[in-house]
Amino acid sequence: MVTTLKKGIIFPSLIFILGISFISVFFPQVTEQLLNSIKQFIFVNLNWIYIWSVTIFVIFLVYLTFSDYGKIKLGRNDSKPEYSFFSWMSMLFAAGMGIGLMYFGVAEPMQHYSSEAFASGHYINRAKNAQLYTFFHWGIHAWAIYAVVGLSLAYFTYRYRLPLSLRSCFYPLLKNKINGNWGNAIDVFALCSTFFGITTTLGFGVVQINSGLQILHVIPENSFTYQVIIVAVLVSLSVLSAVSGVDKGIKILSNVNIISVICLLLFVLFLGPTVYVIASFTEGLGNYINSFFSLTFNTHIYEKDTLPWFYDWTILYWAWWISWSPYVGLFIAKISKGRTIREFIMAVLVLPTVFNFIWMSVFGNSAIWFDLTTAKGALSQLASNPDMLMFRFLDYLPLTTLISFVVIGIIIIFFVTSADSGIFVMNSIATENAPKSPKWQMVFWGILLAALALLLLNAGGLKALQTMTLITALPFALIMIVFIVSLMKALVIDRNYYEKDFSASSIPWTGVIWKQRLKQIVSFKDLPAVEHFIHHTVKSAFTELKDEFMNNGIEAKLNTWDDPAAVEIEIRHDVVNNFVYGVKSHSKTISESVIKDDNLPDIDESKTYYPKAYFGDAREGYDVQYFTKDELISDVLKHYERFLEIISDEGNEMFISINAGKR
Repeated sequence: MVTTLKKGIIFPSLIFILGISFISVFFPQVTEQLLNSIKQFIFVNLNWIYIWSVTIFVIFLVYLTFSDYGKIKLGRNDSKPEYSFFSWMSMLFAAGMGIGLMYFGVAEPMQHYSSEAFASGHYINRAKNAQLYTFFHWGIHAWAIYAVVGLSLAYFTYRYRLPLSLRSCFYPLLKNKINGNWGNAIDVFALCSTFFGITTTLGFGVVQINSGLQILHVIPENSFTYQVIIVAVLVSLSVLSAVSGVDKGIKILSNVNIISVICLLLFVLFLGPTVYVIASFTEGLGNYINSFFSLTFNTHIYEKDTLPWFYDWTILYWAWWISWSPYVGLFIAKISKGRTIREFIMAVLVLPTVFNFIWMSVFGNSAIWFDLTTAKGALSQLASNPDMLMFRFLDYLPLTTLISFVVIGIIIIFFVTSADSGIFVMNSIATENAPKSPKWQMVFWGILLAALALLLLNAGGLKALQTMTLITALPFALIMIVFIVSLMKALVIDRNYYEKDFSASSIPWTGVIWKQRLKQIVSFKDLPAVEHFIHHTVKSAFTELKDEFMNNGIEAKLNTWDDPAAVEIEIRHDVVNNFVYGVKSHSKTISESVIKDDNLPDIDESKTYYPKAYFGDAREGYDVQYFTKDELISDVLKHYERFLEIISDEGNEMFISINAGKR
């Protein structure tokens, strides 16, 4: 059977996944107690690691956004985004938090509102705290976790042309060792973390869908039999979507889902307590901004009564987002080629955060308002049952049955978009991002997910697996700090490479032929004129230069491709990118005001052509139409001198050698 799976990754991963899963199935209570003890020790004694890690992530991303590094593209300098902005946002949002919003949109604000940690306060303060902490847990800090992993992966994958794998983020530190056992160990960790996260989400998502169908009397009970059927349907859809690829299934489902979610959001907003929701959102946003730094650094050490709540919510959330970040980060990186670092950070941090705030305000604050007025406390009594709470909340809105079915449909699509992208990512990790994998591998991951989720659900071992996932977040938080160090080291080299100036020996224009240059400046060329310049002046200069390189023992060649509007000189180097200096015809439209300007020579056409230089490393070129043959030769030589100076600098070895022979 043909396979692209890598033995060094797949076998250790399967042994660990099956081992942990079967221990959780056969010894669920013992396993859960043991893992809970470990988790509790970490949350109580090492919670400061989570606090400082997440804080560092936020500060680092804000720094990159406003620094010169923000202009660097995730790919070559001439890279273009593969997806429209809407599709890009839809996919990263659906993969990142979609199903969580459906599960916690009503449940989390209501649970904070009903929590004993805030029970002593007036209901107004409890409502404000519920919104504030919900914003905190679903805001910039959460998305910063995903953004650090996604940015690191996208940068090293598309800028350095390394595999889309967590091992690639260690390249500046480990160099070629990432291709050995160290790299395999990193990918095994990422694969297991992704698998456990999706498995637990599948299990809990199935329970919510089952509860919703029971409330709507579609099925008679919340039983394991119906859960098996639901899992079979969901996983089948996920596998089908994953097999069709990112450009089809995942993209289409994500677009459909985000439109459905917006329609549901508007329905609840305008048919619920509209004025209350808008006013509370406005006040809540201001409260969040004012409290941002105190929330960020707050460890509740002086508030003993709220410490248990702090461990069970804030620390658990940071651990949960971190444990999910390998999967979400990989998927976000996959769809982000061609974006600048600044665009990536702003889009990943700000837009989903704002949408989350609107969503939580519309659903959470509406639920609190209904609980205070119409429901008379009935919703707060269900706070501990989040599986049913969303559907009971809908009882207080018009068209309850219809909207409940819509909610179930959205949950299903959200789950499918999470699972199909998860299957895609797991296969990518296990194959070291092989370009084409047989379809049976996608089916294999889907069946494995379904089988283990059902086993754990039936045996009661799902919570143990969830706890195991949360525990792995601690070492991965430290690994993410290393990502930042590695990324920063690479960015410094990257910027120095592209911003390095020419040496002082560069030859500027002379005034010898200034009359000819003036005539060229005020004239506009057509395509034949540019082709004539390239064929006679540029090609002649490159030919003479190539011969002289050959005389000095340097192999050089001319590339023309039988195109009269393009020519380049190329010098091959064995351990780095080839040196390339080319000239190609470009066009631009002339302003109508210039065409009509009486103080310029007559212009017959609205478009002018000019010869533009380009380089092998995708730096921005420039117009060379005013260069003489000797000046062109001089210009090539100064670029070649710059090239040799860069490759001879040991500090740049990492950046240039990774792309050897890849153009």
